[in-house]
Amino acid sequence: MNWEVRTMRSKISFFNGTLFRKNLTRFWPLWGGASFLGALFPLALWLNISRGDSFYQRTPLEYTSAYYSILTEIVPIICLLYAILCAMAVWSYLYNARSVGMLHTLPIRREGLFAANFLSGMAMMLIPYAVTGALCVLVSVLYGNFEPAGLFTTILGVLGLSFFYFASATCVAFVTGNLLALPVLYFLLHFLAAALEWILTELASCFLVGVNAFYTGASDVLSPTIHFLRHLGVDRTYEEVERISSNGYHYTDSVLTAVRLENFWIIGVYALVGAALAAIALALYRRRRSESAGDVVAVGWMKPLFRYGLAATAALVGGRALYALFWEDSFQNGSYAEALPMAVCMAVAGVIGYYIASMLLAKSLKVFRGSWIGAGAVLVACAALCAVLRFDLLGIESRVPEAGTFTDVRLYAADNSYTLCTGEDDALISDVLALHRAVIHEAERLRDTSWRHETTEDGKLLYARTYMTLTYTLENGREVRRSYDLPLTKERMAEEGTYEQLLDQLVNQQVMKEKRLHLNDSRYTVSGGSLWRYTPDGAGDEGFDLNSREAKTILEAVGQDVQSGNWGDVTWFDSDRDSAYALELSLYFDRREENSRVPASDQISITVRPKMVHTLDCLDALGLIDRNELFTWGQLDAYNDAEVQYTEMAVPVEEMKR
Repeated sequence: MNWEVRTMRSKISFFNGTLFRKNLTRFWPLWGGASFLGALFPLALWLNISRGDSFYQRTPLEYTSAYYSILTEIVPIICLLYAILCAMAVWSYLYNARSVGMLHTLPIRREGLFAANFLSGMAMMLIPYAVTGALCVLVSVLYGNFEPAGLFTTILGVLGLSFFYFASATCVAFVTGNLLALPVLYFLLHFLAAALEWILTELASCFLVGVNAFYTGASDVLSPTIHFLRHLGVDRTYEEVERISSNGYHYTDSVLTAVRLENFWIIGVYALVGAALAAIALALYRRRRSESAGDVVAVGWMKPLFRYGLAATAALVGGRALYALFWEDSFQNGSYAEALPMAVCMAVAGVIGYYIASMLLAKSLKVFRGSWIGAGAVLVACAALCAVLRFDLLGIESRVPEAGTFTDVRLYAADNSYTLCTGEDDALISDVLALHRAVIHEAERLRDTSWRHETTEDGKLLYARTYMTLTYTLENGREVRRSYDLPLTKERMAEEGTYEQLLDQLVNQQVMKEKRLHLNDSRYTVSGGSLWRYTPDGAGDEGFDLNSREAKTILEAVGQDVQSGNWGDVTWFDSDRDSAYALELSLYFDRREENSRVPASDQISITVRPKMVHTLDCLDALGLIDRNELFTWGQLDAYNDAEVQYTEMAVPVEEMKR
């Protein structure tokens, strides 16, 4: 007799539909609430169109433009925030020892668990977009605003962004074993590079003359949300169309004729990055220990990175804060930081960060025994960083780009801006480089700010000061920017080779005056302007908006005054503001040049003086001023001073009457 019992061979699943459906039903308030919020917008659109609101009655191309704007400006932020919520939902079992132990005993491979949870999370990401999009399409079809090409592009963009953000959140989910640490590490992943760039440039600006604390965008490729917002855009083409209103009035209307999504390929690149992050997450899951539930960092080789990374962040941020709190306002001499106190403050904050990280990793307060090597490494790193910055061992402060390595240089000096292009303004660029080298040569003088308090016996200051900025656009598209607060003295202005003399010779030459006005530069077109006229009592103050024709006429008149030597000379030490007319004249320019990093617009302010006869005649001919009713700033100040004195005398008189 055969007692053998036939049994069915067990099947190991790579995907579990039950788990997929369980996640969707368990976390329905998350995607249901998001769907409800998303549905409000197309419903509001339908109500406004149905009641005849002309603002919402747009052409299909205008709705495509709106979709693209939402895709580039709003969807990245929504995906950033919503992805971490979905990841915290579907991967929450990893952070509880009982839950992870139970799921890992099921006859489902980890690949199956990963696939079921990842796909359910992606479903929760896309359901709100699907509901919102379907309602928008329905409204578009009902009112004849449907445009399939734009809709298809928008759908692809939403899919790519959703996949990338959820994949990055999933990857972080397998790095940590703590649910509260997940969102912290997630946002660090997305913004750490940009934050470090800003922190390091801010610290460098404390030591290096000319270096400013500003975000250059060099690291934004590692900060995806910032990269999306900076580089994704919508290119719109408009045409001017003559129309006639119902009362027979002729007017010009701008009609949208073409819409293009700029740099759409970036979404595709980051979608591929998301695929790589999902693969890394799967690899981490295969080797993940169930016992790591509750650990701040669940991957062994990442623990030193976390410990020293937190120590470095604490040193940079906390050290700078301690220096500002205890030293900068009370003991610092000048505008630049002192290396030793800064190193001490950074070391204190860095060691604190080191031990906080150690306690989080060990889940214990007993982390001090045998830790002196790591703490010592933090101290040495802080001292080394301050020494490198103070003595400019990397050559950042002394860097002057060589001629031929940049495409243009933008100079801001004496309250004016100039753009000089390689191949067109080589002689002027040579003068700018010589000026830059002269400034760097006297960096120590600029570091010492005691000159700001030098006065003569009668109390008058011995110096003037000006602010100068140099921005080089390198051939690779990067920018080198330096800003200097320059003291100027009359003695050095007459001394050969000083930056005072070089600056004066540069900005006061005839060609630079023409550059400031963009004269004979076909790339710039004057587009308009404004004029404000002031009177002593303020009752006659009047402002005018200048159209392109009026602005062009005024520009030509100012150009004639330039040729006559009546405009453009910079007086460094003697301010003659009082003799200028109480007018604020501004001209606006548009720059039309493709593939250029130079700003697409410019604005100049022109001080009108009595000797500018051509400009005054032009303003008078246009009916903007009356030559006989102009006042100078000095006359306005004298009038206001007289009014103040009268008011001060009137108060006691009234009291006496009472």
